[in-house]
Amino acid sequence: MLALHCTLAHSGAWRGVAEVMAPDVTFVTPDMLTHGRSPDWDKKGDFQTRNMKAIEPLLDEPMDVVGHSFGATVALRLALAHPDIVRSLTMIEPVFFAVAAIDAPDVYAAQADKESAYLAALEAGDDELAARLFNRSWGEGRIMWADMREEARASMTRSIHVVPACRPALIDDVHGLLQPGALDQATMPVQLLRGSRSPEIIQVVNDGLAQRLPDGVSKVVQGAGHMVPISHPIETAEALRELFARAPV
Repeated sequence: MLALHCTLAHSGAWRGVAEVMAPDVTFVTPDMLTHGRSPDWDKKGDFQTRNMKAIEPLLDEPMDVVGHSFGATVALRLALAHPDIVRSLTMIEPVFFAVAAIDAPDVYAAQADKESAYLAALEAGDDELAARLFNRSWGEGRIMWADMREEARASMTRSIHVVPACRPALIDDVHGLLQPGALDQATMPVQLLRGSRSPEIIQVVNDGLAQRLPDGVSKVVQGAGHMVPISHPIETAEALRELFARAPV
């Protein structure tokens, strides 16, 4: 299984799910650009596409693909480009906000207002503050910034500047994924997972994508927030096993 992490995280985010699913499933967990052990993005080209192209060689045989948050949007691009070898697709809390901009503009506007604080810090050149505010918004407050290891804080601060670079793909839909018929290429079984405590915009995105995909279903993990695969690895693994059971051999 190819598993793609969220922004400001790294491949180790899948450790809990991988332990639950061992030894039946082999996890391939690359670090995205400017994350973990991967090199920094050189700020050339579209950030989502650059990650997709870097990860693409790992799809060298039929695989199940799962992604979390921004990683889920990269997973969707891979599934659309390679429907012949992506056996199933799981998107956990995809931040493809262009869906909400179409389906629920009021929800999209409210979320954009919430994002303004960390974006202002980033524009002011305070990367650490921006990372702290972003983590507070999406990390569910699971670990307070001051309680994090210095290495973890530095890793998040390193990655925070890629967040605005995701806008063309996630908000402007520059790749045209929401154009009529574009998602029809994803013919494999698809599930969209979200936490019951997640922001409203995630429900709009998940339900909107499930309705647009040929074989898409939307599921909820009770008690979870945005960090579903980290906070609820057992429930995540159960959902994956259920999907695998109906995917083609």
